Amino acid sequence: MRVASILHRAGHLPGDTTDTLTLDYEARFLRRKKLVTGAGAGVLVDMAETVSLDHGDALEADDGSLIGIVAAPEALLEVTGDLTRLAWHIGNRHTPCQIEARRLLIRDDPVLADMLAGLGATVTPVTAPFTPEGGAYGHGRTHGHSH
Repeated sequence: MRVASILHRAGHLPGDTTDTLTLDYEARFLRRKKLVTGAGAGVLVDMAETVSLDHGDALEADDGSLIGIVAAPEALLEVTGDLTRLAWHIGNRHTPCQIEARRLLIRDDPVLADMLAGLGATVTPVTAPFTPEGGAYGHGRTHGHSH
């Protein structure tokens, strides 16, 4: 099956999709790749340019079926403390960060964990889906400053 289009943040309910793709943060950044759905079906994604998929997006196959995108749990660090200050230091290192009301989530990185602990943060390893902020200049992650 081939992907015909991507529906960003479609918010489809599980009943609206015929299948799912569970992908970690890195795997949700793709241009051309063969993937296998939760039900075992092969899917060819072949986009004109690289795209970033988020949890809740959907791929529309050439037969009209919808394949929901699910963020896979992965090794992360939960960061708590002075979130504004800590978020500035994380952003200053161009590190993807999921911002929540009471915590920040970043990918597991011992160097950043030490730096953040040195800044007074509490850093706790967790396993969870990772859906970081997309950036100020476009949908999803940004990989350049051509603005």
